[in-house]
Amino acid sequence: MNKAGFSGKPQNSSNDLGDDIPVAVRDTPDATPKIWLPTRIVLIGGVAVFVLLALISGFLFFLTAPKKTVDSQPSVTSSTPTPTTESGNVNTVLGHFPYPEAPESELVTISANRGIRMRKAAAQKFEEMVAAARSAGVILVPISGFRSVKDQEQLFFAVGAQRNQTPAQRAALSAPPGHSEHHTGYAVDIGDGAVPATNLQTNFDNTKAYQWMQANAARFSFEMSFPKDNVQGVSYEPWHWRFVGDRNSLEMFYKARNLKPAKISP
Repeated sequence: MNKAGFSGKPQNSSNDLGDDIPVAVRDTPDATPKIWLPTRIVLIGGVAVFVLLALISGFLFFLTAPKKTVDSQPSVTSSTPTPTTESGNVNTVLGHFPYPEAPESELVTISANRGIRMRKAAAQKFEEMVAAARSAGVILVPISGFRSVKDQEQLFFAVGAQRNQTPAQRAALSAPPGHSEHHTGYAVDIGDGAVPATNLQTNFDNTKAYQWMQANAARFSFEMSFPKDNVQGVSYEPWHWRFVGDRNSLEMFYKARNLKPAKISP
């Protein structure tokens, strides 16, 4: 028996199938695509702008950057001293190089009766050389060793005035004060004890002492300072020798040797 108002069909049977979808779902269809599309466009646009700005910046840098030329290349400093020209001889006086005065603490006596002194290293080798020469029948006599700047002033100016020599003429024979190798304590003037008349004379090169020195001085680290036709324009001095057997003496003299002072005509 049917109750009033009751039918055998479910309610809302006349609605189509879409009515079974909840309202919340039916009100927001295709929500995700609507958000994703503009996001992708923004990202792609941002990358494109970044790339474009990078290209523009690179192009501007290329236009404004200084071009590397020969003049803009960094200079390379050579460890080998470069000879100067005559116009660059700012550190020479009448063809002579400046030399420091040896400290008193470095000087020792090599000839007690004459009060001749040299630096310790040079003095030791000089005495060894004298002994070797004596064993060969040759007498090497020291004539002059260390000289102070004050001593050199007397030798240069007073003797020059006595001989009526101009500074250029005097410089060919003796260095101006402050510019003598004798200041260093490494230089020594040598004579032949058998023929003292040749002391400080060019004919010293005819003596046994000179010939022995030519053959053997290098073994004791001595060399002639002013050979014939030397670049300093100093007169030939076969009696003047210098020690180059330690770092200090080698640097001191060879820095000067690599410069080219103008020759001075008496």
